[in-house]
Amino acid sequence: MSEEPVVQSEACIQEGLVWLAQKEPRFKHAIQITADIPLRLRDDGFKQLLNAIISQQLSVSSANSIWRRIECAKLDNPEAITAACDQDLRKAGFSRQKILYARSLVEANIDYISLRAEDANSIISTLTRIKGIGQWTAEIYLIFSLGRQDIFASGDLALQEATFILFGLPVRPTQKELRILSESWSPWRSVAARLLWAYYKTIKSKEEIR
Repeated sequence: MSEEPVVQSEACIQEGLVWLAQKEPRFKHAIQITADIPLRLRDDGFKQLLNAIISQQLSVSSANSIWRRIECAKLDNPEAITAACDQDLRKAGFSRQKILYARSLVEANIDYISLRAEDANSIISTLTRIKGIGQWTAEIYLIFSLGRQDIFASGDLALQEATFILFGLPVRPTQKELRILSESWSPWRSVAARLLWAYYKTIKSKEEIR
């Protein structure tokens, strides 16, 4: 049974931000210029992982549009996907590759209730064995669906870019470099990720206004 701490309220976010600001002055600067650092917790389970698969390599607007079609067609659960033919899934917006991924997710037959009790490494191992789910998707699931406190998705391009800008690095860090750097932000890496996403959104908005 996992005893890993979770981020489950705005109070948790604030506690993490105070710790990060004391640990790293550049985080204090990011907090000062970032208006909102949202909790963004979501449900866990099959539907959330299917949504993550559908969203891969798509813009937010395209992913949302396709997901609405899938929900409308009621093809967002294991039973419906098992019963549907490939043509039905294609009509709803699944690409050929994502049909394979969706069926792999069904076949994995994950016990999502039991999964909640596993430690982060076990969850990542379980999820990444499924075709179509990589390290990034598993880490995002841990942060936002399971609320784990100390997870950092170092393969996320926005996090890499935000760190590059905030820390004044000579080049954007690689996934490995960012993972090593983020180790010093433990045990609040999930809050550090939220802060960096919010910071990146803030500075990009300011650039658009100019």
